[in-house]
Amino acid sequence: MKRRETVLHGIAATLIAGLAMAPVAMAPVAMAPVAIAQVAAAEDAAPQRIVVAGGDLTEIIYALGEQSRIVGVDVTATHPPEASSKAQIGYVRNIAPEGVLSLSPDLLLAAHDAGPAVAMERLEAAGVPIAKAPETPSAASIADKIMFVGKAIGAPDKAKALATRFRDDLSAVTDKVGAFEADKPRVLFILSARSGAPLVGGSDTEADEMIRLAGGENAGAAIDGYKPMSREAILAAAPEVILMMTHHAGRMGGIDAVIDRPEIALTPAGQARRAVTMDGMFLLGFGPRTPEAIAQLARKLHPEAAEKAGL
Repeated sequence: MKRRETVLHGIAATLIAGLAMAPVAMAPVAMAPVAIAQVAAAEDAAPQRIVVAGGDLTEIIYALGEQSRIVGVDVTATHPPEASSKAQIGYVRNIAPEGVLSLSPDLLLAAHDAGPAVAMERLEAAGVPIAKAPETPSAASIADKIMFVGKAIGAPDKAKALATRFRDDLSAVTDKVGAFEADKPRVLFILSARSGAPLVGGSDTEADEMIRLAGGENAGAAIDGYKPMSREAILAAAPEVILMMTHHAGRMGGIDAVIDRPEIALTPAGQARRAVTMDGMFLLGFGPRTPEAIAQLARKLHPEAAEKAGL
């Protein structure tokens, strides 16, 4: 659970920083069981005023074609772009209950780690129906999340069709990557590195899952979760590619500035100046676009093999 919290904190920090500059209303493949906590949405009346806390959940509702029922979102709702025009309720793990209540929702659709607890308790006490999504520890389990959302908002048939397409797309891309006749590059995902040791994505993280599915080897796999990695450990890991979220690289002065850091410059990735940046929610949000994100990362890691495979 902490792995996703760390990533969302990072994404939210970027979004909040952007808001401060331009004030606008504003992660082992096992199928996770669908768990609905405090669901009060009647089965015979689909909710019509939905507040969503979780950018991945917002993406799913848009993919289902039910976006007209969304009346509020949190700051991690960045795709599709028009989602950001909805009323804002804060950050998924720091929801403003007053903002939710002002929207008179008949459902709060929330990520499994939405909070804080006091805000959720206040909303429950006020009679707001709350549906908490299951955690998705793997790309394959995103289909469960899609089915959960469909059930929660009263669109199970649409969700079944979307989940089927998602499984087909995921299978297609992973089959093509699995057939690559190429060595797996050692990829180091850096979440942030403002000062001190860089915070990297180790095992049991969304970054680890995406690197593996895209045909890479996680150079930070000796670490569990998102944790700092010392200069000595980074040099010993010898990453061949640096992977970052675009906005975080930008906040550090750009990917060239990251490559020039002492702990990176002497690695194979630093010497070859080989780095990949991708949108944070696209890469690590574990939403409907994940097969597309895997394909994009695979093309960046294996351009020749990907072209040969028609990826």
